[in-house]
Amino acid sequence: QVQLVESGGGLVQPGGSLRLSCAASGFTFSNYAMSWYRQIPGKERELVASIYTSAFLAHEDSIKGRFTGSRDNAKNTVYLQMNNLKPEDTAVYYCNAMRSGSRATIFPWGQGTQVTVSS
Repeated sequence: QVQLVESGGGLVQPGGSLRLSCAASGFTFSNYAMSWYRQIPGKERELVASIYTSAFLAHEDSIKGRFTGSRDNAKNTVYLQMNNLKPEDTAVYYCNAMRSGSRATIFPWGQGTQVTVSS
């Protein structure tokens, strides 16, 4: 049974920071690139960033220089460190395994974690 459990979201003021976590189980975690996605109500879910074995890749220009990612294969966990948060970062954030070539997601979505950036 594959499970993806996101946590670490919350309410933060503009300019603040959060660290999101994604705990994965039910598959060989180290074999997959892991990615972060976000979704605003009424909008399509968008790919934000990916954490490969040896590299972090930001897919959205708006997060470059502000977000970084990492992974701990021993704990089957991937992280997203979010700094200098802006109101436009407000969304539900999800993680998923990703095919490196096509960037297609592999597993069913978890529940996500809500990030709200507001003064």
